[in-house]
Amino acid sequence: MIRRFITFICMAIVIFTFSAGAQNRWSLELRPGGSFPVKELGDADLTPGFGFEGTVAYRFIGSFCAYAGWGWNRVTADQSFAGPDVRFEETGYVLGVQAMYPFGRSMLKYYVRAGILYNHIETEDSEGEIVDSSPHGLGWQAGAGLAFDITDHLRLTPGLRYRSLSREIDIDNTVVDADLRYLSAGVGIAWRFGRG
Repeated sequence: MIRRFITFICMAIVIFTFSAGAQNRWSLELRPGGSFPVKELGDADLTPGFGFEGTVAYRFIGSFCAYAGWGWNRVTADQSFAGPDVRFEETGYVLGVQAMYPFGRSMLKYYVRAGILYNHIETEDSEGEIVDSSPHGLGWQAGAGLAFDITDHLRLTPGLRYRSLSREIDIDNTVVDADLRYLSAGVGIAWRFGRG
């Protein structure tokens, strides 16, 4: 997991190095945050967790951009179909679009975004050993937030996202339909490249 994230960051740096003199259309964003389940996972009453996401975005016209990236989120359960003290980790990819607009004439902006996920759910025991890993599948996310320009290139993007992923988890030859739904609240740090 960490290797994938480091690879993603290295690739993004290479891409942005070559496009740094371009038209300020590219950005790299890192977003840590809390994960707050809104539904049980199977019979598991989930507790809040945390995660992070890294995305690369390209502003293709006006206020609209397309983004792609990779993320990891973890929630836990004291008791579940997979046993006691279990961690559920959702990892995978995201692809979506975002629109950003200013509030009147102020420098403060707001954004809305929507995207598809291609993720899977790993079930881990209390020692971090993987009990099961579902196949990757499609899910979705929608979100909104604010954007504060700190410098010409640096932007803070606090926001809230709703994420939904349905997968089948096989524990000891018992298949459980797992709908992982949660709110993710965090503050992103976006670095924009090139001239205005």
